[in-house]
Amino acid sequence: MLFLTFICLFLLGLYWFLSTQLLEPLYNQRIEAQLTSQADEIVNLIDATQDQGDIISSWDFGILAVDNTFRTRLYELLSANTQLTNFCVDISDSTLRSIITIENLYPCLLHNSTLTTRSDDNAFSWDKSTVIEMRRACRINGSWTQVLNTSGGSSQVVVGRMSGDGSYSVLVSTSLVHVAEAGQVLSDMLPLIAVLVFAFALAAAWLFSQWFTRPLRELSAAARQMAGGNYSVHLDANRRDELGTLAEDFNHMAREVQRSAQMQRDLLANVSHDLRTPLTLIKGYAETVRDITGDDKAHRDEQLNIIVDETDRLTALVSSVMELSKVTSGAEKCEPVRFDMGQLCDEVSERYEAVCRQNGWALRLELPDEPLDVWADPAMIERALHNLLGNAMHHIGPDGVFILRAVRCTAGVRVEVEDHGPGISAEDLPYIFERYYRSRSDAGKAGTGLGLSITKAIFQQHGFRFGVQSTLGKGTVFWFIMSPPPVPETT
Repeated sequence: MLFLTFICLFLLGLYWFLSTQLLEPLYNQRIEAQLTSQADEIVNLIDATQDQGDIISSWDFGILAVDNTFRTRLYELLSANTQLTNFCVDISDSTLRSIITIENLYPCLLHNSTLTTRSDDNAFSWDKSTVIEMRRACRINGSWTQVLNTSGGSSQVVVGRMSGDGSYSVLVSTSLVHVAEAGQVLSDMLPLIAVLVFAFALAAAWLFSQWFTRPLRELSAAARQMAGGNYSVHLDANRRDELGTLAEDFNHMAREVQRSAQMQRDLLANVSHDLRTPLTLIKGYAETVRDITGDDKAHRDEQLNIIVDETDRLTALVSSVMELSKVTSGAEKCEPVRFDMGQLCDEVSERYEAVCRQNGWALRLELPDEPLDVWADPAMIERALHNLLGNAMHHIGPDGVFILRAVRCTAGVRVEVEDHGPGISAEDLPYIFERYYRSRSDAGKAGTGLGLSITKAIFQQHGFRFGVQSTLGKGTVFWFIMSPPPVPETT
């Protein structure tokens, strides 16, 4: 509002300066330019007539003879002028005597000997000799301009020019309207106008500032509410301007912060629950070993094994939480390189030979004969494959077979991990990648519940499409599509 008030005052001051200080000199400069243009046109007409060999004027025994053709051309030239309407023209020859005088101005200070002028507070009468002096001054200087002031306050500007050969001098004059008086009138009116305009501008600036800053005040209040922990705050985003876009961005931010806060609360609740169970078991069996079964080796070994298993479970949970935090927070950056996905699948499958042989399972590897070049972070993709294969082993079917498949497709390379287990119900599929989410068929099974969430975060960092297809009683297929390597630029 202060800025708008300053702009209003600045514009009022600028208008006052232009209307009172620059009005008269700018107007006089414009009139002088018009007179100069008119005098130059007359001089050009004289020069053109002489170049054709025509005689403009001659004196014979004291009688002046002026060529009628030239006179006609001069009248046509003057009548074609639409800028000057009231002006006086005086054309004289080398003897300083007038050959043509055109008076379209009253009073004319050039030829009216009854008028007086005031210069340096010394009054003198304008007579024929004074006009002759003007003609002489024009002949001496070539270009000449003078402003005449009468005792009555009227003014007249005179512009003089010489013909090309110096035979004729041309004086053109016109009156100056009372621009100074007009400027004084404007100066007297400006205070009232300034007060009215300033009052109106101040009221308009206040209303505009209230309307313009209302969304900003609402945004500020909403930000304070978010700082206080109210993440459900919402702004009206109906405006179709930058402030409306800002409100939409704020609402999106609020939703994301609310979701993040809810995920954080869920994470803390789930971690607390998962940590409490192994810690309770570890403490309980440790106390039992200490107080009861210390001398019974068989029972002691069994209970110590439980303590070791629960400790391993606790370690795996903490590691998974830390890994998920690093991937989702961006602390672990994706560094894509070009590599053969088929070779990576072959290397990963070798890690499962021992566990498959021990349990009578079979990991079937289905790869094409051609290389499968992709653009990704191999360490992250290897981690995602281990998570998907580990999930498939936990849900392996009666045939004991799970499959790792990679094929080329139009979008790059499609990788699938398939099991023949119980499958996932349709109501569980949309939430299968969420943190700590377990379907009813997974209740009581080992695992941290974070493997698929970590896999999802890895795929999202790469920008891969991914998903899951499942049929109850037949099995599940987890898939993702990897991007091909970028085409090198040709020079």
